[in-house]
Amino acid sequence: MIEVYTDGASSGDPGKSGAGIYIKKDGNELEYAFPLGVVSNHEAEFLAVLKALEVCQKEFPGEILSFRSDSKLVVDAVERNYIKNEKYAPLLQRINEASDTFPYFFMKWIPEKQNKHADYLAKKGIQLND
Repeated sequence: MIEVYTDGASSGDPGKSGAGIYIKKDGNELEYAFPLGVVSNHEAEFLAVLKALEVCQKEFPGEILSFRSDSKLVVDAVERNYIKNEKYAPLLQRINEASDTFPYFFMKWIPEKQNKHADYLAKKGIQLND
């Protein structure tokens, strides 16, 4: 099983944004920081999950994925397969489609203090927009 920590960050809301992905597998740790352009903080959180799924599709196809995020909005949306704000519905749909390519996909909410590494990488992703 692969543990995947994701976080999205924005400098402004909306503003320059980044995605941070921290992956633990078999004692190895992988780090990714992606620029996301100008989006809202909530969009950055959804996009971070999508970016992580893209990485996992490329690097770990067929693996069991256990995602962790400090975004209650994203975790609740994925768990319930429902989002009240229609603005985020296409992002949820893309997450569902990408996660369906894996045998098992779990998502769990964690407090911010347990997601510091992904947060650091997301902030690094903001700087990559330039």
